[in-house]
Amino acid sequence: MNNIKQDFTIKDLENISGIKAHTIRIWEKRYNLLQPKRTSTNIRYYSNDSVQKLLNIVLLNNNNFKISKIAKMSDEEMLLKSRELAFESAINDEAINSFKLSMFQFDKVLFNNTYNKLLHKKTFRDVFKDVFIPFLTHIGLLWQTDTLLPAHEHFISNLIAQKIQINTEKLQYSVSNSNKTYVLFLPENEIHELGLLYLNYELVLRGNHTIYLGQSLPLDNLDYFFKNGRDICFVTSMTVMPYDDKIEAYFREIDDILENTGHELIAIGRKTSLLEHTDFKSKISLHDRVSDLLKEL
Repeated sequence: MNNIKQDFTIKDLENISGIKAHTIRIWEKRYNLLQPKRTSTNIRYYSNDSVQKLLNIVLLNNNNFKISKIAKMSDEEMLLKSRELAFESAINDEAINSFKLSMFQFDKVLFNNTYNKLLHKKTFRDVFKDVFIPFLTHIGLLWQTDTLLPAHEHFISNLIAQKIQINTEKLQYSVSNSNKTYVLFLPENEIHELGLLYLNYELVLRGNHTIYLGQSLPLDNLDYFFKNGRDICFVTSMTVMPYDDKIEAYFREIDDILENTGHELIAIGRKTSLLEHTDFKSKISLHDRVSDLLKEL
């Protein structure tokens, strides 16, 4: 557990909550809403409890509760009232804030209630596009700035993955016959699969036959499909793997395997930009984002 972040700077709180550090300091001084600790060199730092409390304060304040009134609430009152509001308001920005609360509090009930409220007003596709994608983009920024605890990211990612899988399962029985098979996989040691899971959902929704192989797959595990007589479109997504200095060699190996076959490869992710000027012998296409690919399908 030593790699789990326990302490947060005021800049971390600003990144997570969207509230400027200057405002957070005012709330501290004027209303005593947060009580930061200090290092031996007098630098403020905050606990995970402070992060949760600040998100509750923001939710209440966004719903017309004055800071002066919030300051008079006990921590328990604040938690109960903010959770009540989170249940009631589940459209876009409010839903994203509720999902943040559920993530930092490991609150599966709040996540599911927020999600179910959204489904009363939106389709699953709209929920993913309008709420999950902006939320996950924000999570990515928190990860890049070392603000997010790995345990929090795993918790919320697994809940979203479950929703994608449930909605994909509902479609499996209505898949029509298609001439092409899509084989979806992540490179070895790559575990970030939400984008690929959602792409699998969209492909099935369009009546395609898919085979989902999931995380961290060595290339030699694809031999069965490489040798298959049926035309196959391999689809992969790259968030952190392969490493930048290994990515060209990785694609050269795939290019050699696919040459003179009827197979093709679609690769998605920011790492594809490292291959923009690479000439391939086989049919390989590159896309920055899942949304870019979906426009072409």
